[in-house]
Amino acid sequence: MTNDSGATADVADGGYAVRVLSGIGEFGRDAWEQLDGASKKTSNTPYNPFVSFDFLNILEESGCAVRKTGWHGHHLRLESADGAFLGALPCYAKSHSQGEYVFDHGWGDAFERAGGRYYPKLQASVPFTPATGPRLLTSVNADPARTRAALATALRSVAERVGVSSAHVTFAPPDEVDCLEQTGFLRRIDQQFHFFNEGFESYDDFLATLASRKRKALKRERREALGDDISIERLTGRDITEAHWDDFFAFYMDTGGRKWGRPYLNRQFFSLIGERMADDVLLVMARRGRRYIAGAINFIGSDTLFGRNWGCIEDHPFLHFEVCYHQAIDFAIERKLKIVEAGAQGEHKLARGYRPVTTQSAHYIVHPGLRRAIADYLQRERQEVAEIGGYLDEHTPFRRG
Repeated sequence: MTNDSGATADVADGGYAVRVLSGIGEFGRDAWEQLDGASKKTSNTPYNPFVSFDFLNILEESGCAVRKTGWHGHHLRLESADGAFLGALPCYAKSHSQGEYVFDHGWGDAFERAGGRYYPKLQASVPFTPATGPRLLTSVNADPARTRAALATALRSVAERVGVSSAHVTFAPPDEVDCLEQTGFLRRIDQQFHFFNEGFESYDDFLATLASRKRKALKRERREALGDDISIERLTGRDITEAHWDDFFAFYMDTGGRKWGRPYLNRQFFSLIGERMADDVLLVMARRGRRYIAGAINFIGSDTLFGRNWGCIEDHPFLHFEVCYHQAIDFAIERKLKIVEAGAQGEHKLARGYRPVTTQSAHYIVHPGLRRAIADYLQRERQEVAEIGGYLDEHTPFRRG
């Protein structure tokens, strides 16, 4: 197999073949929307906007996830012996470890100090998006278990044949990580914080599940967040205009520039999202007087609200918590969504009713020595993450009993 788009080779048992494509657009919308989870119309499982054709294609079309930025498309297209489309894996050849949220910089540094070459590597993920979702994407007409196993085998074979150091599948659901582990990948876990809607009819219903002191603290926090004549607007669909995107992008660039130096997403990305995916977007905007001062973008799945990016141009106490977390809970309850995923990290989410949740990834390391070292590290890391998760679970704000 070569790196060229369209190269074909048998890489799995059962007569499967895989093609490596350099862009999501090469699949075609009609084919991609036959993948389970990638379309509202055809999926047997909950729709995930981040594996939709539009979202992944917009990342490439806008120039955010392309070779120039270190995200060279190496997407796997799995076919039967007679050429029928069975499944796909969004995958990139990476020249760095930025924008992934599952940190392997230490692995790369150690390998290169020992004389190895860690980059390029293969990264099967949604760029810049630490949200769990399907990665081993199967056609609604294919056998899911067999197709996932074939895709896992294909990724391992591609990694070995093209000469990369490793292949990483991040923020995958547990059943996919089980499949990958059976194929020789190493399991890694981490921690996020999610809100679970237990059939609440209102935010007050949710507050009633909290201990009295925590309930009062959140009520006070929400009141103070809306001081200084600040008001909140929630926008979806056609209500979102280019002027809103202009303001939000300014917030995103200001906050992103202060936190990590170079934000990953450009202005064109947000325009294309507004043009093609506005019904999947919740934009929460905070206004003071005549101008917007802060905002957060969320994406709407069939049962989950995914919090993504936040930014502001004025600092106000508790405004970040109101815009990103409380408003997301309000919206999820109104829309009867089951879960709010509030992004990576952040123990401060615990006090706002978000529970600790384990996230998972899988890693295939080609070099035997590096593989042994990482396997040992991950065994100890998994134990530590599990212990922290247990501790956090004992310190949620919910009433006991």
